[in-house]
Amino acid sequence: MKIIAGVDEVGRGSLIGPVYASAVILKKSINPKLLKDSKSLSKKKREYLCIYIKKNSTWSIGKASVKEIERLNILQASLLAMKRAIIKLKKKPTHVLIDGNKTPELENYNLKSVIKGDKKITSISAASIIAKVSRDKFITALSKKNKGYYWDKNFGYGTRQHLKAMKKLGITKHHRKTFAPISKKN
Repeated sequence: MKIIAGVDEVGRGSLIGPVYASAVILKKSINPKLLKDSKSLSKKKREYLCIYIKKNSTWSIGKASVKEIERLNILQASLLAMKRAIIKLKKKPTHVLIDGNKTPELENYNLKSVIKGDKKITSISAASIIAKVSRDKFITALSKKNKGYYWDKNFGYGTRQHLKAMKKLGITKHHRKTFAPISKKN
């Protein structure tokens, strides 16, 4: 029997925080028509679907920390987060479909990359939703402890508002110091 897991990551372009990945094996009870790439959904719809997906799948989250991102680089850290998510699944998939053009190094798994997979494959769409909602919740909580950066609105991406706050308030321990424009300040 084929057991397919979809995998996607979120937060690669952010200037702060960990990169998150999710791996999802959908149950037959799920309605595939509801699942779309997380970027094309409203926050409210993503949060609703995240609960729905979790109830109708086997899922896991993997992360790579700011220190790992700085040490490895963002691509390798993203692959590490994906690898962690795949390994954490309670059920071992026979096939793993990964959004993008690279796969993590993982023995004894049948891995395949799918460009724009989050738009084409429901299990990857589901993984993109869980990863995005999970990371957004973490960043929103971080925002409450780091007022003035508006991370609850920009999620650490280099918006004008965030860049202005960095100038005024400085760089935090949550910022990725190897990322431009932060790396130019150090």
